[in-house]
Amino acid sequence: MTISKEELDLAPAVREFGEDNNLDLSWLDTRGEWGVRAEPSKRGLTLGDIQLGSYGEPGDHSDNMTGRPRGARARNDAYRVGGYKIRSKADIWLSNAHVLYEESLQRQWSSATDVPWNTIKPLPDDIERAQCQLATFLTEVEFVAAEVPGRWLAATTPDYFEPRMFLISQVMDESRHLDVFRKRAFANGGGLMQRPNVTTSGTVGSIDLSNDFTEMSSRLHITGEGSVLTIFRMGELMAYNEAEKTIYRLAAQDEARHVAFGVMHLRYLAETEPERKEEIHCYLDEGEGALVAGNQNPASRDTAQSEALAILLGGGEKNFDEGYRKLMAVRKRQAREYVQRVRSAGFGERFENGRANQELLA
Repeated sequence: MTISKEELDLAPAVREFGEDNNLDLSWLDTRGEWGVRAEPSKRGLTLGDIQLGSYGEPGDHSDNMTGRPRGARARNDAYRVGGYKIRSKADIWLSNAHVLYEESLQRQWSSATDVPWNTIKPLPDDIERAQCQLATFLTEVEFVAAEVPGRWLAATTPDYFEPRMFLISQVMDESRHLDVFRKRAFANGGGLMQRPNVTTSGTVGSIDLSNDFTEMSSRLHITGEGSVLTIFRMGELMAYNEAEKTIYRLAAQDEARHVAFGVMHLRYLAETEPERKEEIHCYLDEGEGALVAGNQNPASRDTAQSEALAILLGGGEKNFDEGYRKLMAVRKRQAREYVQRVRSAGFGERFENGRANQELLA
């Protein structure tokens, strides 16, 4: 819907008042595209509903170093307020960041009140220790998953605010995951257990020291969070009460958004800058090695958290062998879902040309 020229004209009385009082009202005529009127959709007025005209068309590159909102008129005397490293659209963009952001707003939950903590009853000692070991691992992992994307927020130009806003929502999600698993460790007579040997050094070292955002996202969203998502999706198999089932279900819906962000970003990059595909394949090479043997995967072999999972899946130490067989099924599902993600992102050729880690696919 457009606005008439009469509506755009500044009322003569206002101009006269400004002249009489030596006021500079030129800013009233300095604006971006005008005449825009967004209409709410069935979900309310969403970010998608305001992607109108030039406001919804970010350029492939940005020279905005002043914090100016996308589409606003520039001021020549504006200070540079940001050291934005991410000024190329392909470095962070995806087609549906605004959709994922809106979903994150609509699906917020409270670890204090939305988890039925009163359903937790005393458990056998081996089961409780296993739950606490897994909770310890996930508490640390989720801290890293919040910290890493947070470090890229200030590096992103406001012209690409949609993915930046989604990352802010991810920081909130991961903070909530950290607190819910920490609460689970203290909710039933247990406590924190042994921290993983190399979670921080391995994950932060390989993910947070990434040279650019895409490198970080391929490692965090595609391999790291993807493997944890499989665990959350199968949470009912290792939950012993409604509280634990609820925790895994709610965490899974959050984690699925984060993984979708990474998939859609890689897809956009593959379509717009195919010359970078080999670079991404190198990141996936490293990520697959971590899926097989890295301590950041709770289902990887011979770790405290994988043994805890086997105990939980089997129903206790006495059924460890049965639990381990179920754990191997979890690993196969992790691999299958990883392959689906990578194919969807546009890098499926690695599974045909033999480049993918064959141990992962065994």
